Amino acid sequence: MGLFNIFSRDKKERLDQGLQKTKSNIITRISKSIIGKSTIDDEVLDNLEEILVTSDVGVETTLKIIDRIQKRVSMDKYLGTGELNSILREEIAALLQENNIQDFTEFLIPEGKKPYVIMVVGVNGVGKTTTIGKLANQFVKSGKSVLLGAADTFRAAAVDQITIWADRVGVPVITQGMGADPASVAFDTLKSAIARDTDVVIIDTAGRLHNKVNLMNELSKIRKVMQKLMPEAPHEILLILDASTGQNAFEQAKQFTAATEVNALALTKLDGTAKGGVVIGISDQFKIPVKYIGVGEGIDDLQVFNRIEFVDSLFNN
Repeated sequence: MGLFNIFSRDKKERLDQGLQKTKSNIITRISKSIIGKSTIDDEVLDNLEEILVTSDVGVETTLKIIDRIQKRVSMDKYLGTGELNSILREEIAALLQENNIQDFTEFLIPEGKKPYVIMVVGVNGVGKTTTIGKLANQFVKSGKSVLLGAADTFRAAAVDQITIWADRVGVPVITQGMGADPASVAFDTLKSAIARDTDVVIIDTAGRLHNKVNLMNELSKIRKVMQKLMPEAPHEILLILDASTGQNAFEQAKQFTAATEVNALALTKLDGTAKGGVVIGISDQFKIPVKYIGVGEGIDDLQVFNRIEFVDSLFNN
């Protein structure tokens, strides 16, 4: 099985479709920038650098990519502009592979951790609750039992939304209503999950960033009360980021990783944006695995992120 053929055809087609706006934006601009050029020279590389930066790949990651291509060009003076897309694909894939961050191929949970507790964080509007619903759906499809906890009690709409998703997926949810203590909700959810012998617990949390100290205190309190029942909980702190916000996603990642021990990332709304390059930058800059990506509005349009397949979909003609 080839390096760029490790996903099923259906998943690959969904990924290709979800990245179409980003791909069209980058490839079209690259094609225009090399008109009249036969070889990859300094002007081509300057134009490519601008394209990647303005596609939200990020300055630091873009400079790494350009440096890699420059070294490759210097080794072979006759690289043509027609090869630029394939060179770009190969060098970005190699860069991300060198970061030594685990790739995922399925919606799996580690053995011996039951219930496996996921605490989900992120600002309002990034698709946090929707991602929780889609993630629960994938675990149910893989034969796991799931319990949701509605600990985003700051907004009544959040409790209602996660309840709707729970009904849609067919999983139970623990709620205490708007204004309840989020830590109390998390505690009750985990206690109930242990009693029910549940496989996976997913805890929603409030998405406020206006006061980082309060956010940090609240998330810390949620973790501490769960650890009274299960010392290693939560096993996963999953930060949800909206890819369509581009550089704002970088800033949110910085703030949340400073506020709590995020150990997994999910990028949503890739199908509705030309800023999908942000996934490359975030995967490179933060030494935290991008675990999931949202490539459509359907319930099955949450995918496990694989760097090789992502780069292939973005730059393959």
